[in-house]
Parts: sequence; structure tokens; C-alpha cells
Amino acid sequence: MLMTLVVLSSTASAETYRVSGEATYSDNTPVSFHDLTVTCQRGDSECYRYQGSEAMTDAQGSFTLVIDAADEDNGTEILLTLRGEQFSHIIDIDVYKMSTDSRMIQDLQLSQEPPMPGFGGGAGCCLILFALVFISTLLRTVAGLATPRGRAAFQGFKEPNYHECPECNASIVQHQLVMHFITVHDYDPLEAGEATGLVLRKSWSTEED
Repeated sequence: MLMTLVVLSSTASAETYRVSGEATYSDNTPVSFHDLTVTCQRGDSECYRYQGSEAMTDAQGSFTLVIDAADEDNGTEILLTLRGEQFSHIIDIDVYKMSTDSRMIQDLQLSQEPPMPGFGGGAGCCLILFALVFISTLLRTVAGLATPRGRAAFQGFKEPNYHECPECNASIVQHQLVMHFITVHDYDPLEAGEATGLVLRKSWSTEED
């Protein structure tokens, strides 16, 4: 019962405690969109209640960590951990209460350099790839328009199919095959239709092979 009262008393006296700052790499570029986590020294039981508290840096590397700290936590050390590097912060309730904007300021500078973006890992790489594909397509289109056949295809014209006449080996446009058999080889219409069917079926068989 006594322990319960002590815990309730400690919780009731806890106040919001903010730590704000800017996180940068060794070259002073911002550490953007990374988790900042509170960890503790091994065996430091006073710090354990804050372990796991998190904040995230924004695009400019700014962060604000919010925890609940009581007067009896004054002087407790917590470790601000960012990208594997730790920074000591001593909870100072007295200084915090006297701050004008209700926050403690602590900037973090990592000893490591910013990671190199992998290929395709950034928007810039995607834009470059898109631009290369676009330019390649544009060049092929321009090259095609330089020829009469290319201009006709661009306008939707499809080149007709030609077939070899089995009688004279002439190359005849598909839609003129029947008329060719009738006018050149004196086929009657029924025979011309059958001969045209044989030529087309032969062509289809060749395409499937």
C-alpha cells in the first residue's frame, strides 16, 4: 500500500519536459527524418522509466523530445541516441522551469557523414531515369518521322500485307488477290475466292511457325 502511494505521488508531480535542438552530420547537413530514441547507461535504474521515448527529426533536422519528469528526477542522465550515436543529457528541472519557452536546447552533431543515396533510392535518380527514357523515345519518334513510311505510321496508316501469287509469283496486295486471279489468270469468282483462301491460309501457317 505504501509503495502504491509513493508511485502515485511521483506520477502526480511529474511535469512535461521538452528537449529541442537540431541534429546534423559531421559536414553540418541536417539529419532528416530519423528517429531519436532515449537509451540508458547499463545499470542506471533512474533512467529506465524514460528508455524508449522517441522523437523524429524533420526535413531540417529539428526535433523535440517530450517526456514526463518529476522533481526527484532532477540530475538523471538520459542518452539521446541517433543513428547509433549517443549524446548525454542531464535532466535539469530548475533550469527548465526558468526557461522562457519551456524547453531545453541541445543540438546534436554526429561524427559520421551523411549516407550516400543508392541508385533508385532517391527522387533525383528516378527523375534522371525518366528523362533518359523520354529522350530516347523522342529521338526514335523524330527519326521515324524523317521517312515517308514513318510519317504514314505516325498518322495511323498501316502498311498493307502483300502475298505471292502462286501462278505468276507476283507480289499482290491482299485485298486485290481475288481480282488478280480473275483478271490476270481468268479464274471465275468462286475459284478466285478459293485460291485466295489457300494463299492466306498458307501465309497464316508460315507466321505461326
